[in-house]
Amino acid sequence: MSQDLFAHKAQGYEANSQRVATVQGIGRSLLSAIELHGDMHLMDFGSGTGLLLEQLAPRVGKVTAVDVSAAMNQELEAKRHRLPCQLEILPLDLTGQQLDASLVGACFDGIVSSMTLHHVADILALLARFYTLLPPGGFIALADLDAEDGRFHPDMSGVYHAGFARESIRALAEQAGFSQVEICTASVAQKPWGDYPIFLLTARR
Repeated sequence: MSQDLFAHKAQGYEANSQRVATVQGIGRSLLSAIELHGDMHLMDFGSGTGLLLEQLAPRVGKVTAVDVSAAMNQELEAKRHRLPCQLEILPLDLTGQQLDASLVGACFDGIVSSMTLHHVADILALLARFYTLLPPGGFIALADLDAEDGRFHPDMSGVYHAGFARESIRALAEQAGFSQVEICTASVAQKPWGDYPIFLLTARR
């Protein structure tokens, strides 16, 4: 994933009001499902411009934002001064064979993600990695598209999945070791040609 597939999108990413509304819905659903505390340290995987973490920042102590896109990270960096929690930005690809040295020994209270899983080829390997980065009782809260007809992304560059069947993603989470797996509808992404439901999967190590 050496090419920055979001380089041409980052600067105007939040100009799309439907996209912003979709992530706001995801944030509300997450905050309803998971009780956050001011001493928590979260990872936001595929953090982008920070649309999700902005909603979580007032409730936690620190967020580590992980994204491979330098352009997206630059947009997030510009928001640092107005976030009410500590922010660490790591330009990492967590899908590689080896865990980056900056995360060796790291432990997060929870890992959140919004609309990023479909950009990851091996979901089971990613979930297994998440498991290793959490303490007993730590949580994941992952939002992505329900299985769809392949039209959500007109450009399929860097897209490995046309959404996910809920029972399939549940099974992968359980296979990775997670328990208390719950899935609900978090939001709906609206396109001119149709509406696309988005699920939120929560689980505990």
